[in-house]
Formats: sequence, C-alpha cells, structure tokens
Amino acid sequence: MTVTNSYQRQPSKLDYASPTSFKFSIIKLPKVEYFCTAVNVPGVSLTTLAQPTPFKDAALPGNDLTYEDLSMTFMVDENLENYQEIHGWLRGLGAPFGYEEFAALQAAGNDRFPGSSNRVSSEPGKVKYGAPKEGAIYSDATLTVLSSKNNPVAELRFASVFPIGLSGLQYSQQNTDVDYLTATVTFKYERYDFATRVGSATTTVTTT
Repeated sequence: MTVTNSYQRQPSKLDYASPTSFKFSIIKLPKVEYFCTAVNVPGVSLTTLAQPTPFKDAALPGNDLTYEDLSMTFMVDENLENYQEIHGWLRGLGAPFGYEEFAALQAAGNDRFPGSSNRVSSEPGKVKYGAPKEGAIYSDATLTVLSSKNNPVAELRFASVFPIGLSGLQYSQQNTDVDYLTATVTFKYERYDFATRVGSATTTVTTT
C-alpha cells in the first residue's frame, strides 16, 4: 500500500549506516567468521522484457532475479586453520581426486543434517521428483547490521551458501612492515532475506 500522508513518509531514523558496524556469521566456518574483516551486501538485478510496439519497444519486468556473489575477507591465523576450513570445503565440493572426498564432506555435516547420506546422491534426471538437496554441503550465513551503539538492528540471511573461490596467500621477506595475511572467499547462494531486530525477537520482512 502506498503511503500518501506526507507526515508518515518522513524517515524515522536519521543516522547513517557505518561500514564498520557489522557482524558476520557462517555456521560451517566458525574459525573464519571470528577473523572476518569485510563482507559485502550483494547487489541484485532483474531481467527485462521488450514489448514490441509500432514505435519504441516498451520495457517490462522479467521473471529472472540475479544476485551478485557474496564476498568475505578475513585475517588468516598463524596455523592457517581458517584458510584450511574453506580449502577443505572446496576440495569436498570439487572432489578432484575421488568421490570419497565428497562423501567426507557430507559426513562432516551430519551433525547439522543427520539425513544426509555418505555417498553421492542420485542424479536429478534419474529421480522422479528431482534429487533432494544435500544439506551437508551448504551452509547458512547471517550478516548482522549494528547501530551506532553496536546494537543489532537488522539481519541479512543467506540461504544455501557454498564457496566458489578462495584467494591465494603471498609470503615475502622483503616487506619492511608486518602486513598480516588476509584472504578473500567468494560464495554463491540461493537468496538472501532481510529481517528486522526488535529486542530479542527477529521478524523476516522479505520472503520468496
């Protein structure tokens, strides 16, 4: 419903969003989220259709929604444990040296997804209603936006997250100052929804 009363159309919050006021959590990467230093809110775009007319074609909204990739930058710990968390996830998804690597990835997620099998599921084309989702290979992630007083005010919830890229590490003895190593991981996901925080309760404000 469109609000026509000019008084009700005024913003209730006049503070600006701070780029440093956030917290990012991802269930499958506890050691990575602790060292997180930067994360983006992915952009979204909608395809358009062209309606032919005797004059200029008219633009109409399409049906395909495209989300940009989710990127997160984190400090690498001394033992490379958080770096190995993502590397192991990618190895399990890619299974470059055998199906047992993918099976190990599924088994590692059985604590969150007990119904996941320890073997590669049937191909979708051979299942009557499509193959079920392999929950153990995905994760959920939440970007919590904080106020100027560091109170949570909103959340972005990402569903079915999985990594597609991990940046390399550059060691060098020629640096005069110690610039601690950072890495960036890129994720794909199904969608993200906004949720508002009111006290201890959370209300989802966008749904599919």
